[in-house]
Amino acid sequence: MPPTTPYAGKFSSCGLYTNNNNYSEPHSPYHSGCPAKLTKENAYNGTYSATENPYDKPPSRNVYRSSSVGSSSSKEHHYNAVSENPYSPPPPRSPRQHCSSCPARTHRQTSGSSGGSSSEQSCRSNVAAVKSRQFGHGITASYGEMCYHDNSLVSASLEALIQHLVPTVDYYPDRSYVFTFLLSSRLFLHPYELMTRVCHLCVEQQRSGDALLDKIRFREVAPKLVQLLTEWTETFPYDFRDERMMRCLKDMTHHVARGDEFSWRAMQQMTQRLIKRLSALGQYEEAVAALNAVATERPASLKNKQTSGQRSDILSVCDDPFFLAQQLTHVELDRLSFIGPEEFIQTFAMKDPLENNKGFFRKRKTSNLEAYVNWFNRLSYFVATEICTPVKKKHRARIIEFFIDVAQECFNIGNFNSLMAIITGMNMSPVARLKKTWSKVNTDKFEILEHQMDPSSNFSNYRTALRGANQRSETAHSIQEKIVIPFFSLLIKDIYFLNEGCASRLPNGHINFEKLWELAKQVSEFLVWRQVVCPFERDRRILQYLVTTPIFTEDELHLASYESEGPENNMEKDSRRSLRSSLLHRENRS
Repeated sequence: MPPTTPYAGKFSSCGLYTNNNNYSEPHSPYHSGCPAKLTKENAYNGTYSATENPYDKPPSRNVYRSSSVGSSSSKEHHYNAVSENPYSPPPPRSPRQHCSSCPARTHRQTSGSSGGSSSEQSCRSNVAAVKSRQFGHGITASYGEMCYHDNSLVSASLEALIQHLVPTVDYYPDRSYVFTFLLSSRLFLHPYELMTRVCHLCVEQQRSGDALLDKIRFREVAPKLVQLLTEWTETFPYDFRDERMMRCLKDMTHHVARGDEFSWRAMQQMTQRLIKRLSALGQYEEAVAALNAVATERPASLKNKQTSGQRSDILSVCDDPFFLAQQLTHVELDRLSFIGPEEFIQTFAMKDPLENNKGFFRKRKTSNLEAYVNWFNRLSYFVATEICTPVKKKHRARIIEFFIDVAQECFNIGNFNSLMAIITGMNMSPVARLKKTWSKVNTDKFEILEHQMDPSSNFSNYRTALRGANQRSETAHSIQEKIVIPFFSLLIKDIYFLNEGCASRLPNGHINFEKLWELAKQVSEFLVWRQVVCPFERDRRILQYLVTTPIFTEDELHLASYESEGPENNMEKDSRRSLRSSLLHRENRS
């Protein structure tokens, strides 16, 4: 009998309910119940109190063991990424797992059917509907509106997929199927609509016309429904920032309360955990906004190069490249941990016409993903600003060599995102044109790092290094060895082209579930990476400097570069003259 997934046994199992003893409550790494009030006075001097500084201690990270998802395949991934989850052992199989996951269950009546019919009986009653065809070395089989190839679900109608998600007394969907469909279903319908339909079907298919019998039958299926909602709220909690999702969850809690007190208590506990997670998310977003507000202050005026040169630089804050690489890893893992897996797919999903700008839930559905991309850009401009600001050529050369060493340490740690941001900053035109400065730098290590992140052949060198970091993570003997922070923009690009390169619907109207498997496979790798707790010591002064120090805009960088090393030709002279005029006018106007 065909399983529902090509990754059977590789996705972590979820207990009937989350064990409160093993569950880590979500907390924002940005300490305190409200965002820190950042001012110009305390933005640079590191004088935060323990309750003000968002980086004063290691966060109590939310590691969703039950919701982290790994994946595996019999052949190498198209993007050469290692995909098995090193943290989730294969779950024990139920003796009924194979029969209960039979796709023929979708043909059962959704109302008025006898609740006692087993999946084996359902399968036997639909044998005649099963068609199989031999194609080369594989077998394609159709079970009603669900199509399998080599025992893996490859396509189905949207209705059949929704029905396949609905638990019954003797059936619960495979863990990998739950994650894959909840992740990608938003390409076809809003999460609120999916939740409404799943809850409705789960209730309706227990109806028999007898109120007492209905209550008994719903009491039997209630634990399975609560299990499904628990997986949903733990893996995709941000879906519940929608008022309608919370109302639906509240309605189901009331419905469950009428049938089963144990399930009702589990629903209450699940809701409490969800609210804490959403509260932590809100605190994180407010803290990031406050930090960004400080960072938007303009650096020292460029009218006086000497004044600009007197500002603090990175060497006065931290002169140890290994320690700075560790602090960068803190920022990376903090921000990674708040990216919802659905944000990767939400980028492609259609806008919900029912949503408006007035509801509190109308926050950008990819805001944390975008904030992380903005952090990459900030780090690149931060590096360029630090290099272009010093007056003396010798000092600029020291800073370049320092960032090369930091980039090397990031590579050793497995922090590829900070590595690429540093390389990008050092290759920006205002930095690259400082030929006199670069002549004082030993660039051997930098050229090796550039080779590792060379974009040719679709970043083949980087992908090889990423596979190596993944393998090290799987066999890690310490938390530090588990760290894998991918070059995030490339990860988004891979998922984007996977979505764009494959049709979501087949000519017969079915959902292309092979595509959904691949999307889930890539996103599940991200879930493994984001759950690692950073093992390094935190230095709040360095972290504060990294995330709040004002940085130059592109125009300001070019002008600072010309002030450091004068124009070499008439074109650069005209550019400097134009930049001086426009920036001076901008300063006077502000």
